[in-house]
Amino acid sequence: MKPIIAIVGRPNVGKSTLFNRLVGRRKAMVDDRPGVTRDRNYAEVDRFDIPFILVDTGGFEPETEDRLLQQMREQSLFAMEEADLILFVMDGRDGLTPADRDVVKMLRRVDKPIFYVINKVDGEKLEDAAADFYTLGIDTIHTISAEHNRGVGDLMDEVLTKLPAPGRDETEEEITKIAVVGRPNVGKSTLVNRLLGFERVVANPTAGTTRDSVDTRFMCNKKPYLLIDTAGIRRKGKTTEKLEKYSVMDALRSIERADVVLIVLNAEDGVTEQDSKIAGYAYEAGRGCIFVVNKWDTLAKDNSSMGKFVEEIRRSFKYLPFAPILFISAKTGQRTGKIISEVDRVMEQFSRRVSTSELNRIFSQATDEHHAPLDQGKRVKFYFSTQVATKPPSFVIFTNRPEGIHFSYERYLMNKFREAFGFDGTPLRLMFRGRDKKDR
Repeated sequence: MKPIIAIVGRPNVGKSTLFNRLVGRRKAMVDDRPGVTRDRNYAEVDRFDIPFILVDTGGFEPETEDRLLQQMREQSLFAMEEADLILFVMDGRDGLTPADRDVVKMLRRVDKPIFYVINKVDGEKLEDAAADFYTLGIDTIHTISAEHNRGVGDLMDEVLTKLPAPGRDETEEEITKIAVVGRPNVGKSTLVNRLLGFERVVANPTAGTTRDSVDTRFMCNKKPYLLIDTAGIRRKGKTTEKLEKYSVMDALRSIERADVVLIVLNAEDGVTEQDSKIAGYAYEAGRGCIFVVNKWDTLAKDNSSMGKFVEEIRRSFKYLPFAPILFISAKTGQRTGKIISEVDRVMEQFSRRVSTSELNRIFSQATDEHHAPLDQGKRVKFYFSTQVATKPPSFVIFTNRPEGIHFSYERYLMNKFREAFGFDGTPLRLMFRGRDKKDR
């Protein structure tokens, strides 16, 4: 399980610039990608020695009557609570403000590593002025310019020494790990209880993480499963509004450890923006996904109702065309018996490895039938493909112009692999690499 770093601070101090700098790219808007439909404020970062999840937050104003700023403050507080480490960002050009002092007073009560970062320090004059921040009683401040990448590397060198190492699985035995995620009040708890009743054998309920999520082992058809319930969403003291807005944060940790994710939707509500955020993270994490439409028994339906709901899901989650859709009632047990068999089907594909010879036969056939578009007027040549990983199945394709593969052609190859090898229920990963510079 990857540690979480939260970036907090007043509005306009450069939090998003630092976020993009650490992620290593700007958040791109690409057709049929989750970023098109989601307002991402988190990202997986694998560029450093320790991988982590980075969370960007809205501006933090300690005292305000503005409702939007109050909501942004709630967001920051929630992120601070969930994080393993906090980067508190201040503005070196504005200098020390009363609001900064108020936040620092609050942070003194937080028992986790906190780095005090003075941003927009891109010259000696501002470097000297930053000394005023020591009047806060802070032992160490870190002066950076996120925009110009000044001091960011030194900051991260120290940050990494304070991060906990990513957690390991409790056991190496083959066990299918299932995460149940979704907005509050979609019926996750009822579904979890229903799933645990399959064989009436619940073994070793164990505490999962320090953030109250609970892992439960159970058996079904003589096979072991680990159910990861996002119990943290139901923690006491959180208002419904905050739960609704930030349930993504709780889902992150569960998704990180899962093989297959049950994305629970409420049939009464249809698809919401929050559903898109949670599903998008499961997609980007490369997990097997199953849409579970709960409370289907409560709707007045006709012969076209299910088809219309399927269309809504496919339209809203274009980046998950492979995810199966189940319509259930966790309360009555209607069709819940199909969930584990669908999990098994997705898991088998998620773990499947294909032979290199058969892979390249299909690959050559696909590239011969439909050539890749020219890249800057030059032909794209393909050499061979190999599978490099499972969970999800991941393939490296060697080509003379790896940077020139259009997304539409990548999708074409992916669909060919799905059709040929029966990967209709799992995510796939394609990576394009150059073979030799002289071939380009």
